[in-house]
Amino acid sequence: MHTPYRPRLHRYALATAAATLLLLVAGGLVTSNDAGLSVPDWPLSYGSLFPPMVGGIVYEHSHRVIAALVGLMTIGLAVWLARVEHRTWVRYLAYAALALVVLQGILGGLTVLFYMPRPISIAHATMAQIFFTTVAALALFTSQWWLTAATRPSTKASRRAVQFARLTTLTILAQLILGAAYRHGGLGITPHLLGAGAVLVATSWTNRLVRRADFAVGVVTRLRILLSSLVGTQILLGFGAWWAVVRNQQALQPLPEMVGLTVAHLACGALTLATATLLWLALHRVTMSAESADLRATIGSPALQEGGRR
Repeated sequence: MHTPYRPRLHRYALATAAATLLLLVAGGLVTSNDAGLSVPDWPLSYGSLFPPMVGGIVYEHSHRVIAALVGLMTIGLAVWLARVEHRTWVRYLAYAALALVVLQGILGGLTVLFYMPRPISIAHATMAQIFFTTVAALALFTSQWWLTAATRPSTKASRRAVQFARLTTLTILAQLILGAAYRHGGLGITPHLLGAGAVLVATSWTNRLVRRADFAVGVVTRLRILLSSLVGTQILLGFGAWWAVVRNQQALQPLPEMVGLTVAHLACGALTLATATLLWLALHRVTMSAESADLRATIGSPALQEGGRR
């Protein structure tokens, strides 16, 4: 069964992704301002839903409020897709996003209750990136482009481009994990610097393969250019954040330049991972052969699934 384009659903998925990016920024402000334990209890804040908004409480409680909003929006997205989405795998991905946001909330609570243990803090930061990328993928899957894009027979060049785009996505994810480990004191900066080099090489090679495969698709071209731009910006922000941290080592509290650069570096990293993932998915979408697309549509049809259950 053909899945119709639902513009309101797509816009809601985009809004959920935007709110999730805002949540990442709020979380970065908590860490950068050393406000992680400014509220010592959870899920309430000093036993209240509305604590006095002073000092680090402003960052920590605001982060919790935005997290609650994102959780509610994710519930709404999962319920909406469960009711109207014909593609089983998209519904399952929405359920996975809901499970991720619940797990992310639990990890955030454990971070507070156990006084920010490094493994949990790193897992919390990593899970945030994965959740944002998952919601961004749902926004792509509900877009008009995804539902109507023309397919082309796959070639050796296009298959290599898809493979390297997937490898680039995994490389960026590994680099973000290294960054979270460095940010929370679990690793030194050297692994993170090596990871940055690996991301730069992987992205450049994927860019080259996509151009050689001659994808005459506007969405693919825009994602390719955006990914390269984000990686370059991310490297510059990384060096800027490192310079600000070194320069302000003797400061009694985090200074605005250090906070701004580190939070921007975190947000750009999230956008880089999401963009790499969307590029990989878009390449996969346009390189499916017509026969493969028809087969997937037939297998995913409700009528065939109902017949298989009888």
